[in-house]
Amino acid sequence: MTSFRTACRGDLRWGAKRQRSMKLLRFSSADKTSFGILEGDVVREISGSPFGPFDATADGCPLDEVMLLAPVEPSKVIGVGLNYIDHAKELKMAIPQNPILFMKPPTSVIGPGDAIVYPKMSEQVDYEAELVVVIKDKTKDVSVEEAASHILGYTCGNDVTARDLQRKDGQWTRSKSFDTFSPLGPWIETDLDPLDVQVEMLLNGNVVQSSSTSNMIFNVFELVSFVSQIMTLLPGDVIMTGTPPGVGPVQPGDTTEVRIQGIGTLTNQVVSS
Repeated sequence: MTSFRTACRGDLRWGAKRQRSMKLLRFSSADKTSFGILEGDVVREISGSPFGPFDATADGCPLDEVMLLAPVEPSKVIGVGLNYIDHAKELKMAIPQNPILFMKPPTSVIGPGDAIVYPKMSEQVDYEAELVVVIKDKTKDVSVEEAASHILGYTCGNDVTARDLQRKDGQWTRSKSFDTFSPLGPWIETDLDPLDVQVEMLLNGNVVQSSSTSNMIFNVFELVSFVSQIMTLLPGDVIMTGTPPGVGPVQPGDTTEVRIQGIGTLTNQVVSS
């Protein structure tokens, strides 16, 4: 089996220590899957878990020589419905008194560049750009003030939804749970102010959603606290924090790009099943 070092052309040395601000990613290279840190256009493999103490290797590999995967493999994906004031106004719906939660299975998770598969049983599949919270450690019954210390970082997400099935069923499980319906990535940004960042969706290069997290009804820390009072969150679990106005349909052949200020862009193409 080819080693990580051998798979990378050149010897990109790195002597810096672990810093507070990092882009953590999960990638495939040389027939193995690893966690790493992105420095510019160079990926540094890490030893240990990104959820605990780790060291970065001195060797680096160009980003374009690795395959990026979903940055985590969550035990559960928690979604939040109707969490932007401007989205609620768009739908002419009342502001919820508590976060509206739903679940998506871990089998719905895919990474950057992976295909979103349009299921045969649906006739309307929608995009939903979202800021995603990644949990750092076992988290239960934490206060809003304590929530930040349990967050590893943030990534981009697309809460893909079979809208016609959501309306037909009167609840959300089937419409949200298809394989490939939770794209995540491209990496986890550990140093981000989640209270005021721009969240956008581009469909085939055109901006179709754009808002700031300052328009959230329940902010990131309130959501982590609220969810932790219901269920125990585990390292790598994710909370999709809701989508801005402008949700709309996709078709096979379309390209979706979730672009979040301070993180990057998550790109996926829609294909027929």
